[in-house]
Amino acid sequence: MHVARKQPKKVGSWYAVGALVAHYRKKSRLTQEQFAELASVHVDTVGSIEQGRLALQPDRAEQFDELLGTGGTLAVLVEKMPVRERIVQFAQGLVDHEQEAVNILAYETQMVPGLLQTREYCLAAFDSRYPALGSETAEQWVNARMERQLIWQRDRPPVGHFVLEESILRRQVGGPDVMRNQIRQILEYTEPIHMSVQVMPMERMPHAGLAGPMTLLETPQHERLVYLEVQRASFLVDDPDEVSDYYLKYGMLRSQALSTSESVRLLEGLLGES
Repeated sequence: MHVARKQPKKVGSWYAVGALVAHYRKKSRLTQEQFAELASVHVDTVGSIEQGRLALQPDRAEQFDELLGTGGTLAVLVEKMPVRERIVQFAQGLVDHEQEAVNILAYETQMVPGLLQTREYCLAAFDSRYPALGSETAEQWVNARMERQLIWQRDRPPVGHFVLEESILRRQVGGPDVMRNQIRQILEYTEPIHMSVQVMPMERMPHAGLAGPMTLLETPQHERLVYLEVQRASFLVDDPDEVSDYYLKYGMLRSQALSTSESVRLLEGLLGES
């Protein structure tokens, strides 16, 4: 079992990108304050980017290239950054395997899974975080989550199955309009033959998932893994005996939840109520 630790203040690749920004800024004989004013950002944002605490977003990279006369160097560097580098460190273990998984099974208790979220729902979720995130950090994480969803557009996308607690669908994250669009998107995800969603009714007992959410993945080499997350800590389980227990638990959850057709009718009913 692997336990991920808190994200350090300086994160590998972004620290290198930040160092390059600082190099070009100094070469242009600009202080952080002067450059922040030119870029119309807070000086703390410049400092966070240069120290690798905040990822440089593509549009911001293009702006910095123009202001510093770097000929597109920063934009190219950011474009080539792998998806995992745009994810907070405690979730990187999941993303590494998610990008190549042949199937993904997930049970969620509090929120719509990131792989099914609309941008507006995702942004509203990050806006609810406490302590609050900076606006640039929130936008960075939203963009990264949206990019993770590109796995559904692969030539051979993974099989995806999701069990969602009914309460998730009734919580007004972002308000009624955001939730309507989110439910519509979930319904769209139930249409491809390789994807399905089941809803766990709020009153359903017995219930095999009361211990919390989980994500089960299978790699191209047919290795089975389980990813568990709580607050800002995560665990990647690869011990075959433990993984087997989680797969048995997930199988029971599927039998206890509404069928896929019943779940679609519930989702459609929630749209009708709004």
